[in-house]
Amino acid sequence: MVSPPGVGCTPMVSRGRADLHMHTTASDGWPSPQELVDYARATRLNVIAVTDHDTIEGALRAADHAAGLSSRLQVVIGEEVSSRDGHIVGLFIERRIRPGMSAAATVDAIHDQGGVAVAVHPFWRTQRRVRNGPVHGVGWLAAELDFDAIEVENATPGFYFFNQLAHRLNMGLGCTELGGSDAHILDAVGRAFTEFPGKTPKDLRAAIETGTTVARRRRYRAMGLMRYAAWGLNHERYVAVV
Repeated sequence: MVSPPGVGCTPMVSRGRADLHMHTTASDGWPSPQELVDYARATRLNVIAVTDHDTIEGALRAADHAAGLSSRLQVVIGEEVSSRDGHIVGLFIERRIRPGMSAAATVDAIHDQGGVAVAVHPFWRTQRRVRNGPVHGVGWLAAELDFDAIEVENATPGFYFFNQLAHRLNMGLGCTELGGSDAHILDAVGRAFTEFPGKTPKDLRAAIETGTTVARRRRYRAMGLMRYAAWGLNHERYVAVV
């Protein structure tokens, strides 16, 4: 017996891809906002979030450029904020979040704008200095503060161990998981991404709120790794301006 159309079957929901952690020349990335958008358009990404350090200028320029193109790619305004306790990404924001506040105050400032607060690379540590503290993730504060999501897949070369710690943390928290490339070069775009039901920023926001995202990661090609090494050796160290 054949069921009538729409009876006894579950409708298929298309799934989109979003890279939610990317940098441009507005902070310490190599590509311009326009170059980033043009490159991302040629990938399978539906949504990108430009999250330059302590500024939304790159995101605004990328969004303007994307809006003027005939493309499925849409841009979310974001910022990677240098809090006193580590880096925090704000998504779906409209105004710059001031760096130098505590992690708790930074999360509150993101929420005050109706934004999404993300603990990115929470267990990353380095000796590089920015202002008066090391550049790092918020660590175990990711479990204590009101974060909306945890970045469990970051495509920076050498971050496998940090990603595994983030996964383990999130297994206990049950928080929404996100993937983002942390791209500073074009080769990194889409190397880590967030899969979600739908295709638009509105769909993405709903998926974050309902915890229906999946974080994914793809391997680099050899040339991409070489370019990332060149960026690491040659780029100017970014200094936050409070």
